[in-house]
Amino acid sequence: MMSSKHGKQIKDDSRYEALREQGYSKEKSARIANAQANTSYSPSKKGGKASPYEDRTKQELYDKAREIGIEGRSKMSKNELIEALRNH
Repeated sequence: MMSSKHGKQIKDDSRYEALREQGYSKEKSARIANAQANTSYSPSKKGGKASPYEDRTKQELYDKAREIGIEGRSKMSKNELIEALRNH
């Protein structure tokens, strides 16, 4: 189903809009909306094998933030890194 607002890159426009209203980034909203539109994959069924952010060191969180391109990470505290990773 093609979205009328966002073009064909967004598979579930209403889900995307709901996520944006909740404060999710455009990128994260698109990933979730597109994943849930695909019946063979759901973010909740991914596996959950990664350790919780709270159990990781600040350096591990920093490395993950660098990997995905979060700006300003060098000045962030551990809690700020966790917040930025969750909202990216």
